[in-house]
Amino acid sequence: MKEKLGKEQIRILVVDDVAATRENIKKLLEFDSELTVVGMAASGDEAVAMFRSLQPDVVLMDINMPGLDGIKATEIIAREYPGAAVIIMSVQGEQEYLRQAMIAGAKDYLIKPFGGDELVGAVKRAYTSQERRRKVIRLEPRPAEPGKVITVFSTKGGVGKTTIAVNLAVALAERTEGRIGLLDADLQFGDAALFLSLLPKATVADLVRDADGLDGRTFETYMTAYGDSLWLLAAPMRPEQAEMVGPGHLTAILKKMRNLFRYIIVDTAPLFSDPMLAVLDAADEILVVSTADLPAIKNVKLCLSIMESLGYGPEKIRLVLNRANSEAALATKEIENSLGRPFDAALPSDGRTVVASVNRGVPFVVSHQNTPVAKGIFDLARLVGRDDRHGNAKRSGMIDRLRRLLS
Repeated sequence: MKEKLGKEQIRILVVDDVAATRENIKKLLEFDSELTVVGMAASGDEAVAMFRSLQPDVVLMDINMPGLDGIKATEIIAREYPGAAVIIMSVQGEQEYLRQAMIAGAKDYLIKPFGGDELVGAVKRAYTSQERRRKVIRLEPRPAEPGKVITVFSTKGGVGKTTIAVNLAVALAERTEGRIGLLDADLQFGDAALFLSLLPKATVADLVRDADGLDGRTFETYMTAYGDSLWLLAAPMRPEQAEMVGPGHLTAILKKMRNLFRYIIVDTAPLFSDPMLAVLDAADEILVVSTADLPAIKNVKLCLSIMESLGYGPEKIRLVLNRANSEAALATKEIENSLGRPFDAALPSDGRTVVASVNRGVPFVVSHQNTPVAKGIFDLARLVGRDDRHGNAKRSGMIDRLRRLLS
């Protein structure tokens, strides 16, 4: 792929089996002088052939086409040209389609119908992101004290844990000095990259497979940049790759990240497994996330009991109530009485903003900074950033103790 120089235009290939759709997309792009359509294809096979001859900077690829569909065509292009920037277009916005697009190698996902501004913005983001990835990343060690590890955890899925982790990391990157690291430790089904609209060039599975990465000589090349201050170490692309990453790997990774970042946000899987115990034990603070429904409260109560048995003091744990004002939610005071401690932070319910943010891959602390839910995240960022406690003294035999407790 050729690099852009000066005012040269971004070259685009449009792929859709409907001729009228191709023409409409071309017209939308022609309103911006920095963009030019160099080709239009009606099928996946034609798209692959045209990409090989034209080598455009960005491909707009429809997902559903007869014969070779957009996912398969994207896989071929990404395999032959790792620097390709493909944006999948679809009328379907379900997360499974987004995941398929990411695994295939797409850099973004547009839901039809979309407007001109959304289309142009996606094209420019994809192009800029690819230009940044071509440059070698070098993160110099932080000269001051070790970074602070903040782990976001829940014992129940669907409570908004990843949403909070990703938006908190972005909020810290925007409102504090220094670099922020984000580790997706949900090793089987991590979605942090999806929430940031990033296609990781490498994942934690690639890192642990390469001994040179863990010893720090090439650690930074396994991370993906989001802006200038936030860096993601993504979860493995496929669930079976999670078996490659053990507790010792995660402990070593967090130790290295402490030397590179002021704050490290860790997203987790909702279970007490050996890898999750490693990241919980390494954390300076654990944000335990709950919603105001009975199953979540029951699980949080059990979670707090287990954490107490593990020796985690109350100063290490912060309770976060998500969707605090949703309809049919239990009263906050009633929940706090049941748990035996108050919530440290509460985030209001705003399904419209949050779902749109996830589907677009743009954190709502960026796209909707003035909404109550975004302000709640910024308040949480101030709370965890208020001090840099490092109560991370190692507890020997922690995993064995939990096994005995649970058995």
